[in-house]
Amino acid sequence: MRYLHTMVRISDVDASLRFYCDLLGLKEVRRSDRPEHGYMLIFVAADDNPDSQIELTYNYDPEEYTGGRNFGHLAFNVEDIYATCQRLQDGGVTINRPPRDGRMAFVRSPDGISIELLQSGDALEPAEPWASMENTGSW
Repeated sequence: MRYLHTMVRISDVDASLRFYCDLLGLKEVRRSDRPEHGYMLIFVAADDNPDSQIELTYNYDPEEYTGGRNFGHLAFNVEDIYATCQRLQDGGVTINRPPRDGRMAFVRSPDGISIELLQSGDALEPAEPWASMENTGSW
């Protein structure tokens, strides 16, 4: 058996690709657009493990997706949690659980999927503005 991917539904292709690719740093691996069947699949992955993919599923018939928290979360190991959080914040993403400890943070995708960011290796020394930043919303 081999793990293939995790599927999450998205409501806006451009907003989701901006979040997952431009801001989070994943790469689009492949795309399958089947408008005649009512959906588009976009697979994204991190450079360091391209076989562990996220399948972004866009359905052409509009639907409101709720309950992202009951899914759990996706987790990514990052080289510099402060730089990653700064890039996301600069891109308009709310840091729901800031990396006060230099080790862990949570953000949400445009469709409410909880994303955990974990510092690679040892935790970084606590640093501002993260060390004194409060939690925002749910994560």
